[in-house]
Amino acid sequence: MLSPAEPASTPLPGNALVIDVRSPGEYASGHVRGAINLPLSRFEQEIGHVAPDKSVPVMIYCLSGGRSGGACRLMQQLGYRQVINGGSVGAVALQLNRPIERA
Repeated sequence: MLSPAEPASTPLPGNALVIDVRSPGEYASGHVRGAINLPLSRFEQEIGHVAPDKSVPVMIYCLSGGRSGGACRLMQQLGYRQVINGGSVGAVALQLNRPIERA
């Protein structure tokens, strides 16, 4: 398992979830294609519904990596085994080779 601050060094598998923990307004202003918006304010209450399988890889991002780091730590405490802090929206878009979309 990667530490919450450690960037991913290998490509994500096709079944991986990408979660944006920014606010709905931030998400609408530009998010990685295919990312699920789960704001940090609702994260702990809703992550079990968004990611019911704790063995599926999850990459989390925000604006700079701070909020996503906290979300990664929480997921690890809840028993998720493959959690990656992707850092910023731009870094994740580049790493996954996905465009940034605006709502």
